[in-house]
Amino acid sequence: MRAKLLLLFLLSGTLQVSIAQTNKSPIKVTDLLNVKSIGAIALSPDGSKYAFTVTSIEPEGDSKWDYKYATRIWLAPADGSQAPRPLTSLKENASQPAWSPDGKTLAFVRAADGNSQIFLLSMEGGEPIQLTKGKYGANGPIWSPDGKQIVFSADISLPDLLTDSVLNPKKEIPKWPFEKPGFTNNSNLNENTSKADPDGNIQEVRAYLANNEKDNKAKVIDKLRFQEESTTSSEMSFSQVFVIDAKPGSTAKNITSGFYDYNGARFIGNTGKMLLQTNLDNSEHPDRVPEGGIYMMNIDGSNLKLLLGSKGMNYGLGPVSPSGKWMVFVVDKVPSVSIGSLKIMPVDGNESSAVTIPMDRSVGNFKWSSDEKYLYFNAASNGGIVLYRYDIAAKKVEQLTDFNSGIGNYALRNNTLIYVKTEVQDPFDIYIGDAHAKNSKRVTSFNYDWVKDKNLSIPEKHTFTNEKGMTIEYWVMKPVGYTAGKKYPLLLEIHGGPAAMWGPGESSMWHEYQYFCSKGYGVVYCNPRGSGGYGVDFLRGNINDWGKGPTSDVLTALDKTVAEGWADTSKLLVTGGSYAGYLVAWIIAHDHRFKAACSQRGVYELNTFFGEGNAWILVPEYFGGYPWEAEARQNLDRESPLTYVKDITTPYIIFHGENDLRTGTVQGEMLYKSLKVMNRPVEYVRHPGATHEITRSGNNRQRIDQMLRTWEFFERWIH
Repeated sequence: MRAKLLLLFLLSGTLQVSIAQTNKSPIKVTDLLNVKSIGAIALSPDGSKYAFTVTSIEPEGDSKWDYKYATRIWLAPADGSQAPRPLTSLKENASQPAWSPDGKTLAFVRAADGNSQIFLLSMEGGEPIQLTKGKYGANGPIWSPDGKQIVFSADISLPDLLTDSVLNPKKEIPKWPFEKPGFTNNSNLNENTSKADPDGNIQEVRAYLANNEKDNKAKVIDKLRFQEESTTSSEMSFSQVFVIDAKPGSTAKNITSGFYDYNGARFIGNTGKMLLQTNLDNSEHPDRVPEGGIYMMNIDGSNLKLLLGSKGMNYGLGPVSPSGKWMVFVVDKVPSVSIGSLKIMPVDGNESSAVTIPMDRSVGNFKWSSDEKYLYFNAASNGGIVLYRYDIAAKKVEQLTDFNSGIGNYALRNNTLIYVKTEVQDPFDIYIGDAHAKNSKRVTSFNYDWVKDKNLSIPEKHTFTNEKGMTIEYWVMKPVGYTAGKKYPLLLEIHGGPAAMWGPGESSMWHEYQYFCSKGYGVVYCNPRGSGGYGVDFLRGNINDWGKGPTSDVLTALDKTVAEGWADTSKLLVTGGSYAGYLVAWIIAHDHRFKAACSQRGVYELNTFFGEGNAWILVPEYFGGYPWEAEARQNLDRESPLTYVKDITTPYIIFHGENDLRTGTVQGEMLYKSLKVMNRPVEYVRHPGATHEITRSGNNRQRIDQMLRTWEFFERWIH
């Protein structure tokens, strides 16, 4: 027996060495530029072919170092017999493909004359023909069941909506209060025909001031939600629904109006009616109405009536079944940290006739089977983005894919399922299988061909039970070229949100994990309490506890990885972004085991975050109130890392996008300045023009810069 164990050990060691000596190359930082993302998939009505979008990273101009994103539409046969071919060029950035009911025409969206517009491409050949030419643009094309019309949406600003003679022929003003102090009945919104004169009467001065706003010399902010991703804005816009005949030369007609957002339009079979969503309460300013209702109306815009809606609840509309019999919706309490209830009901029924589908996960991306026997949907769950389906007759949910992969967009027709799959060995490619997601085969090689020649680290899944009885899942990735008996640096990676979820099926971290493993680091990551993908009780596990509880979970995952014996405990590192930037700061203020730390676009002082970040609603949702309320203020002070900044001695690099208003730039400045005053080893990096999305969809040169600076900073302190 001992001889067998020795032989097994020797074989294991030989295997590790052979892996280290393969001809495969390590992941490089510039491999980030090779990753192609696959988006929308549209399967033709007869199921013979499918269109889909691919976003690639391409050189920008003559610069050696700058890159841009380019999205194009591809076409392929649904039997996988031929390789896909591009339908549009890289320069066009075409997206949102939608088939006509007869399958002869593909509608899609691309820019024209400064706006997104809908184009039609005949499958019989020829160039795309521009269908819409509206000054407000066009998005989200949906064909009518008879193929004669296309419904789409467009955003119209408040000033345009006030003066547009077609959308607002009676020159109406909002019924809800505009909330401009000193004015009553929205009288300030009435058109001012006075000549602009700074030395004139009050109306002429108002005209002068209005010109200053128009010329961007001043922003006058009266609304509550004034922070966008990269700037503040005083403007309001409203999504309206339009219909146009599916023939070039046609003119679009609005079928909604008013000072509300209308979206999610869905045809109800061939009934001449449709469903859509909009604000539930038209007596309050839209910024103060978290509730949304589902409405029914005729295709010509007449007879709009509320179908589902109630105070304190938000109703999200899913697709109508092919015959128009069933509708899908998700209803959730607002505002709250919760998971909405997924329901189906007859379109001609009411909420009391709705059937609740038992899913303790946040769900989306719904599709009906052609025979209406099944409702398909995605849900982030246990480290994967999983495809499920609900059997209408049996009232049973069936899991179709595993937790080790991620299913993105997909299309379904009869017994054919076409879907985008993410896994460790391939970040994005398309697979074709049957309606059970079985007998699948990969039919594209957008990433497979270059990734197959790379030496990858495969995550190993583990679990433990925390002090609350919650099962915590974590994954360990050994360094590429790992050799038993050697010691390696270990990097603790933490996810943001806080309601995000990481795992082998989550695509956004694929490159970063593999890059650090290729540099000789081990990586460990987990989904601590408060993460999505594990049910509502787990999701709410960090209410009024952003720091201590989640810290216990991620450090336990680290401790258990260290206990495996291969990590160098003198070279422990930690990094994370957004909420995880917060948690990194919290951890190194309370634990000094790390050789170096990195926070990206984090939140460090929760009272200030309420005023500075556009995600400020997290403050009352998680901490029970606002900074001026005594109990909430006590919670916010206790949970703010800046409260403990004097205890931070770990070498620290802090990143923030210069235009990040999700968390706010002052967050990084406060933390950096505090540490710098105390002469702690800290470095602060600002990326000009970057928003909160820098590492996911930001400037590619800056994405590379941030990863390299993190690695370079870690290297300073572990060598």
